[in-house]
Amino acid sequence: MKNPVILALVALVGAVPTGAVADDSWNCGSKIIEIGMTRTDVLQYCGAPSAKTEEVIPVRSGNQVAGKTMRYRWTYKSYSATRVLVFDEDKLVSIQ
Repeated sequence: MKNPVILALVALVGAVPTGAVADDSWNCGSKIIEIGMTRTDVLQYCGAPSAKTEEVIPVRSGNQVAGKTMRYRWTYKSYSATRVLVFDEDKLVSIQ
């Protein structure tokens, strides 16, 4: 018979969060938000985020700066979780 204290400890250790995890999709109400969607799509399905940031990111080719792109981070907070959606220009590239 297995020791219940050891089993409980193993279950507890397995439940410890390991930091930020990126997902490929997120349920926003009854809609599924997925990588590749546009900012307009996300606004339509989820409404305005609780916080927004934007930054200019240099695009490099070797050692040269070849241009720049806009990076947008939208934060959605709910009673159960906080999600940060990262857009490169208009395309959703990460859900954290």
